[in-house]
This record gives sequence, structure tokens and C-alpha cells, in this order.
Amino acid sequence: MLDSLPQEITHDILFRLPTKSLIQCTSVCKPWRSMIINQSFIQYHLRRTISFNKRNDIHLLLVHSVSGNRTTSVRTHRHTTVMSDISQEVFSVHYDNQDFDKNSEIEFPSALKEELRNDILHVVGICNGLVCFAEDMHCYGNSFIIWNPFIRKSVTLPNPGITFPMYNSIPNYGGFAAAIDFGFDDMTADYKVVRVATPSNELRGPTMAEVYSLATGSWRSLGSVAPQCAIYGRKKHLFFNGALHWPAVRRTRDDHFILTFDVCSELFRKISMPKSVIWRSPLGLLLSVSGDRKSIALFVMDDTSKEYLDIWVMKEYGVRESWTKLISLGPQDPEKLLPRALCFRKNGEVLVMLLDGGMYLNFGTAITKGVFVSLDLVSKQLKNLEVCGPYCSVDSFEESHLLLDKTDAVSH
Repeated sequence: MLDSLPQEITHDILFRLPTKSLIQCTSVCKPWRSMIINQSFIQYHLRRTISFNKRNDIHLLLVHSVSGNRTTSVRTHRHTTVMSDISQEVFSVHYDNQDFDKNSEIEFPSALKEELRNDILHVVGICNGLVCFAEDMHCYGNSFIIWNPFIRKSVTLPNPGITFPMYNSIPNYGGFAAAIDFGFDDMTADYKVVRVATPSNELRGPTMAEVYSLATGSWRSLGSVAPQCAIYGRKKHLFFNGALHWPAVRRTRDDHFILTFDVCSELFRKISMPKSVIWRSPLGLLLSVSGDRKSIALFVMDDTSKEYLDIWVMKEYGVRESWTKLISLGPQDPEKLLPRALCFRKNGEVLVMLLDGGMYLNFGTAITKGVFVSLDLVSKQLKNLEVCGPYCSVDSFEESHLLLDKTDAVSH
């Protein structure tokens, strides 16, 4: 009966199935499996899924939350959080609706962590259902993983070209800080990991970049970055409008800007920040897609005695004069918790972590609270979403069966 169906009808039926049902269909017969794992089928099914979700106003968010018995923090503009005795690490998919309903909970494969130096992995970015991790939460490692949680397959990247031994072999470098991001090249249907390394001694050497291609399975040097700049640490950055975005500062003067990297052309450019944002070391900067999904937003967090969060939106992408400040917040009542913005929601609200004041005071201070809330920018009301902290990251998410065609992908 299966063989008697015209191929175009079989295609149409399979295209309409959700990802989990589609994976089950790979066991029905060899022709179906060959059809489903074909690269063209995978890309077309993904486009249909995205289109269906838009028509039906379905937006998913993947929340990565980690809690531990002891947590320490270094007071820097990078807001570095260091955890020991991890008690819980959870990946959960939520609907971006009024109640933030949970769609599912995903178990991270323990086998992927067995040979790592860090207890937890840093979520670099999420693109079309693929999650990219870097091993750099506690200390730098050379392990990078691309994981599809819905089909439980992963690809471990080869070691990058820029490593500590390479930088330490150059006099006066003294190591480096690496910013990492993950995006999609829609011209070649390729997924790329981009790594930008700034020497710790910033006046002694250039900022260098390299790119990993999932299609070729290898790293390639991009040479020095122009304009020369220092990138803001290891926090999650932004893939938007076909480009990666990092908050950056020019080395020769206190010039803040957003460094962009076009994933297709592989060219670096810059976007200016609001004129009133003046660089200084305690300043925390985080980028997000704006609430209407048409431009970008900037979260400015100060953890000094002033303790504030400013939320800016660039009304017209790339135009400096269009930056508009939406709100400025201080410590929140009733417990004077410090707000740390994570991202915009589709309804225009902002997901925020409210953290105990001890978070940024001194090295070794324990965190006792981490409240995950949704902030209404008009009423300034906060809604507790009942997600654990103190470390948390949030990204848009789509179900897909990408990696199913990769022969080097490992099943878990």
C-alpha cells in the first residue's frame, strides 16, 4: 500500500507531520527514510514549520536554567557567574503566551559532558532548532557542540585554530577573551559558528576571528577584525537580519559600538550605540531582537552603587538617531532585587531575572535568590514566571530534524 501511493502525495503527507512524528516515520520503510533525511526535504519541512507557527501565532522559547548549592560571581562588566555543586540544570521549551506554558522538558545527554572541564555548558546561540554550546562557563576549553534536542543528535566540533597555547606563544599576549556566536547562511544553507578572540593585553596584538562551517566540518581563519576592537566577554549575543551582533569598544578611545558580521558575505561592519551610553568597566550590555521583531534592542545594566537597567530600541535598523529609551529601572520592590534583562517577548514585554543584591558585590558572595519575571514596559508590572535561577538564558526555538542527514552526528 505504501508503494502504491504516488511520490508527490507521500511527500505532501510527510511535510505536514510534526518533527517527532516524522522521526518515527523513518522506521516505516527505506524509501521513507531516504526521503526524510534528504537535505532538500529537511530544509523545506523547516520552512513549512516556521510558516505554520507564524500563521498560528505560535512562538517557542528554549529556557536553559541552572542552579547550584554554592554560587560565586566576579564583579566585572561581563557579569560573570561561576557555579559549583550544580544541583539542577534544566532545558525547557515554553510557549511565548500569557501564561508562559511549558511545552516540554529536554534532558541534556550526560555523555556529552563526561570529558569536559566545565560542569555546565554555555548556550552560544540557537538557530532553526540547533543549539550551539561552548565550554567556557568556568574556564576556557576547546569543546564546541551543535545539538538538536528533538532528534537527540549532536556534532562535536574539531578544535579551533585560536587557542591559549597559540596566543601564549606570542610575547606579552597573556591569553585572550573569546566571543562566540552562531548563525545561518541562507545563501548556502550552512550553519556557522564565529569566534572573535581579543588578547588579554589589548595593546599587544590584533583581535582575530575564525569561522566553523557545519557543511565542511572545519574551522577557517578570517584574519584580523576591522575595525579593531574588544568584544564584551562570553555572554550570549545576537543573530538578526542575517548578521551576528556583539557589543564592542574601540581600543584607541572609549568608542562604544555594535560589531556586526554578515554570515553570508563574512564581512564585519559597525552600528553606533546611543550617544548617551558611555563606556566604563562595570557597564553590562546585552543585545536582543526588538518586541516587533523588526529591529534590535539594547539592555544597559549598571551594577555599581547606581544599580539601574536601561532598555533601548533602535526603531530603524542601522540608524543611530532612531535609538529610543523605553524605560529605566532601579532595584525592584519589595526586596530591592537587581533586574537583569534577557530578551523581548512577542507581546512587547521583557523577560527579566531579578537577582539578589549580593550577585555583583564581591567575589565569593552567595546568591540566595533568582526570580524569573515578565516586565510590562507600559504598566511596569512584573509577573513571576516560576522558572528557577540564578543562571538563565532564553532563546527563540523551532522544532526541526536538522542533523538527521549528517553522517558524523552522534545519537544520544
